[in-house]
Amino acid sequence: MKITVRSASETDLPGLLSLYSELNPDDAPLPEAHANAIWADISRQHGRTILVADVDGTVAGTTDFLIMPNLTRGGRAILFVENVVVSSSFQRRGIGRRLMEAAVQLGQSANCYKVQLLAADDEYVHTFYEACGFKALAQGFRRYIP
Repeated sequence: MKITVRSASETDLPGLLSLYSELNPDDAPLPEAHANAIWADISRQHGRTILVADVDGTVAGTTDFLIMPNLTRGGRAILFVENVVVSSSFQRRGIGRRLMEAAVQLGQSANCYKVQLLAADDEYVHTFYEACGFKALAQGFRRYIP
């Protein structure tokens, strides 16, 4: 099995949407035109990168990064990680680890002082991130907007 981590392209959109349906199964599918418009916005966003883990031509995993410029920490940016998902049929094969290694490398190359993410309240997920070198150091807060 050959795993290639690369930047996502527009042709990956169907695979991304399939992965996101595994991540959030209660979400209604996005209409194709709406998904295409969102993809166009993401593609133009400075500091935004969506990576995919390609396994023999199949989008098996993905993660979304945003580099946020910062006026503290000597002007070093922060890399935020969101929407990490590996297809259930490809889990436990090192794909998630490869995606998180790519996150850290991206943060290093952008001179970020930290890589930050929020994780679901799930022991398996926490164990995964800890195995990737992340530490649970802060309490996260969220307020969902209806």
